[in-house]
Amino acid sequence: MGIATADLYDDRGEELASLSLQLQDIGGHIAFDGPVRTVRCHRDNALVKQVLATPGAGAVLVVDGGGSLASALVGDQIAAAAVAHGWAGIIVHGAVRDRAAIGRLPLGVKALGSNPRKSAKTGAGELDVPVTVDDVVFRPGAHVWADADGILIER
Repeated sequence: MGIATADLYDDRGEELASLSLQLQDIGGHIAFDGPVRTVRCHRDNALVKQVLATPGAGAVLVVDGGGSLASALVGDQIAAAAVAHGWAGIIVHGAVRDRAAIGRLPLGVKALGSNPRKSAKTGAGELDVPVTVDDVVFRPGAHVWADADGILIER
């Protein structure tokens, strides 16, 4: 990522939505950006695993886990698959696990927190639908930027 989110917001202003929810920086890359793909799921990460095992072409997967910290939606193996398939990052409105291992990967990962508990694997959820996190809409195909200051998304 070549430009800081603060500078990008100064340049583009209200063309961008700013996520006020404070997510933790977990991945090895703090700054990342790319086109949005989405998964909406609740305590079930089968779709997350499926999507991140496909070519990412520099995209960012936004996972709307409803803010649940009851079980992890991304772990080290899923994150490693994302790296292998060319994803730029993952934004999780929920929990991850294997924080130390994910922190060593060349991948941007932001999440609410962590929980060592695995999630279900039934495949429940929706893929590539608009998701709303803290009043900010993440639409598939829109561009998202993330760094230490926060997250910006094209309106």
